[in-house]
Amino acid sequence: MADADAELFAGIRTAAERFDPPPADLADRAIAAIAVADISREYAMLTLIENAEAPVRSRGDGETTTLQFSDGAASILLHVSRTERGRRRVDGWVDPAAVEVQLTQGERTRTAAPDDQGRFAFDDVAPGLTHVRLVAGGEQKDLLTPHFEV
Repeated sequence: MADADAELFAGIRTAAERFDPPPADLADRAIAAIAVADISREYAMLTLIENAEAPVRSRGDGETTTLQFSDGAASILLHVSRTERGRRRVDGWVDPAAVEVQLTQGERTRTAAPDDQGRFAFDDVAPGLTHVRLVAGGEQKDLLTPHFEV
């Protein structure tokens, strides 16, 4: 860069700092906005309703758990029940705009397409840490749940 250019840029920088300085908290606000956007994309609010009233019996002596995740724009309701073999069945309901639901445990990902009412199910799910991704259509962002135990 030539000396004349450096002087010109220095003058512009000085004028901008004097007549139009950035707000003092601009960097903090930008970092907070980016963090909130990332959190809402990667993590959803978890509401755990475990054994509301009495355990519901399904396919034997299994207990059921209901989980609800939402990021304010999309939501997913999961009903996890234990099968006679000690495995899990996951029934779910999502916003009808969802294109696909992905259930991931470790390296294994299973997919299901919700029907017109937003219902889907996964049979024969192994107990363990799980997370679900709701793949949205259009301009809506995907919803990724935090890990939870099934």
